[in-house]
Amino acid sequence: MTQFDYDLFVIGAGSGGVRAARIAALSGARVAIAEEYRIGGTCVIRGCVPKKLLVYGAEFAQTFRDAAGFGWDVGEPTFSWAKLRDNVQAEVARLSSIYAANLAKAGVEAIEQRAQITGPHSVQLADGRALTAARILVATGGRPTLPDAPGAEHVMTSNEAFLLPELPKRVLIAGAGYIALEFATIFNGLGAETHLLYRGDKVLKGFDDDIRTHVQADMQRQGVQIHTQVIFRSIEKTAGGLVAHLSNGASIAADVIMAAIGRKPNIAGLGLERAGVELDANGAIEVDRFSQTNIPSIYAVGDVTNRVNLTPVAIREGHAFADTVFNNKPTAVDHADIATAVFSSPPVGAVGLTEKDARAKLADVHIYKTSFRPMKNILAGNAQRTLMKLVVNAATDRVVGVHIAGPEGPELIQLAAIAVKAGLTKAQWDQTVALHPTAAEELVLLKERA
Repeated sequence: MTQFDYDLFVIGAGSGGVRAARIAALSGARVAIAEEYRIGGTCVIRGCVPKKLLVYGAEFAQTFRDAAGFGWDVGEPTFSWAKLRDNVQAEVARLSSIYAANLAKAGVEAIEQRAQITGPHSVQLADGRALTAARILVATGGRPTLPDAPGAEHVMTSNEAFLLPELPKRVLIAGAGYIALEFATIFNGLGAETHLLYRGDKVLKGFDDDIRTHVQADMQRQGVQIHTQVIFRSIEKTAGGLVAHLSNGASIAADVIMAAIGRKPNIAGLGLERAGVELDANGAIEVDRFSQTNIPSIYAVGDVTNRVNLTPVAIREGHAFADTVFNNKPTAVDHADIATAVFSSPPVGAVGLTEKDARAKLADVHIYKTSFRPMKNILAGNAQRTLMKLVVNAATDRVVGVHIAGPEGPELIQLAAIAVKAGLTKAQWDQTVALHPTAAEELVLLKERA
């Protein structure tokens, strides 16, 4: 019988890889995990956690403006980018250390250097060491892409945005998805002149059309300048900063230009071809429902597989892998009806089918929606409104989609997702007594079809 150095070798210590390593080790397996940058991965180090902290920081500008309507005189507030940036990075370091401690507690050997696959059961570390494992799990996540235009070397990504030496006065962001809208919210909220550049006609592709229209209009109301149906022709570095020359003939000057036009599987130089691991047309690792590749000893979870690219999904996939392989509990992750959130202003929460998708899949669809000013905004004189929408399968009365844009939308959608996942009907929603006064009560008071 072949003797390996480890029962499991994980490449990538992000959320999915760490969960898989810990659960496998707790089952008694000999586990090692390699990470070339910092333990914690994209979400903890340069993604959702520090990004949401920056969003919180940016929200205070509106809070100070709103305070006057409630009798508060807060004077002229001042802001320090350096203080916010450094406090966020301190929290990132704290969380990274917790991840490392949890790995050690579970008995996982953490190797903080790059690892490459050299065969179905072998890896090589950056220091030259060759190691073997009965199974290899790839959890290297994704990485941002840059625009295909002359001067793209002057463009930064979200990776660098967290560590800017100073807050830019003028920012141009290419993209209109989660990352683009969240950073537009951050920079605009902190006082920068903020432009958003997008090749489509409406932000948040893939979300419900009513939500997309609502969010785009409200971000424009707040001062974000959104340029649609346009792409970069070139980026020029000048004495005064950067100038983006656009496909419509216009030019925009900025101190910082950021690309948030998408992410792709982080597989470069990983050695997958040496082991014969198959990739799909987009460069993602192809896996079955149990996260196993075409090579029986090699598995993959998280964004590197390009299934549903969300941190909680990677965690669930990592846990399911470990249960399947090391705990004798075959577990396949159900990727349907997964809630998602965009921490923009206004924030968005969504779960289930959009109206467009529902009409394409179902014989008949009922739509219920409402738009209103939250109570807090009335005294504040804040014009921001909330949009809520339910998508219902007319044949079964099941609520198959919930879409919210407005304060606390991401918090509300987590609970709504339970009802959608459970298959509750519109009648059951209606039987629930409203909790007043809350914004959430509108979800059970929607009686008239749109």
